[in-house]
Amino acid sequence: MTKVKLTIAGEEFMAILNESATAKAIKAVLPISARGNFWGDEIYFSIPVDAQPDNPQEVVDPGTLAYWSPGKALCIFWGPTPVSHDNECRPASPVNVVGKITSDLAPLRKISKADVKVEALKD
Repeated sequence: MTKVKLTIAGEEFMAILNESATAKAIKAVLPISARGNFWGDEIYFSIPVDAQPDNPQEVVDPGTLAYWSPGKALCIFWGPTPVSHDNECRPASPVNVVGKITSDLAPLRKISKADVKVEALKD
């Protein structure tokens, strides 16, 4: 597992990346800074990774970090999206789960601008 820090609109979140091939490809290009886009309770942004679907999931848990192959994007989920049923976190299409936010998700609900930085932390 790789520990990472996400800074989103000045708020810091701790997270871990899993050991999947996609997560390793993301780790190799860190740090990443991008302007994120909102889609319901999801922020997504393009990253310089071109990964194929790897055990893609149609629904994920709040706090999930995932890679969306069609958009070559890293996604951060914390609640419903426009295609969700009830309160589930449902991507536009299946995503590769690459990690999870380990800190409190509540500050995500207050963010309206999505300048995002993702950086690896030293072990």
